[in-house]
Amino acid sequence: MADTASAEPFATGRCLCGAVSFAVRGPVREVVACHCKQCRNQTGSFVMASAARAVDVSITGEEHVRWFSASPEAERGFCSTCGSLLFWRPEGGDSLSLMAGAFDEPSVLRTAGHIFCADKGEYYEIPDDTLQFAQADSGELRVWIEPAAQ
Repeated sequence: MADTASAEPFATGRCLCGAVSFAVRGPVREVVACHCKQCRNQTGSFVMASAARAVDVSITGEEHVRWFSASPEAERGFCSTCGSLLFWRPEGGDSLSLMAGAFDEPSVLRTAGHIFCADKGEYYEIPDDTLQFAQADSGELRVWIEPAAQ
């Protein structure tokens, strides 16, 4: 990730053991809850993630980050020491998703809505009054899930 140490961090976060931390020096996207089968398999539940432009994110302890190619479209980054899921990045993209639970509190995060709702587990409900997408392949959704440009 790019070194943007000259700007004050907008948001920070870390893994459970502290071996990996990150600082975002730019806007972060609202949180999106992903209910796809891969997210549920990796975490045991659904994923709540924000995102930022990759050039706006600096990672400390990057040598502890391991990347797993979950599909041809993306890979997931986790701490090799404690196993915390921290990142998701699309193949060839310029954004980096950041797991909402890894942000330091108080955070700047708010939940925007839910994706892959058609794949959600049967053991929980999504409130009817929240923005929901059955899948994640519509043009409208693609624009919605990208981080804001500066």
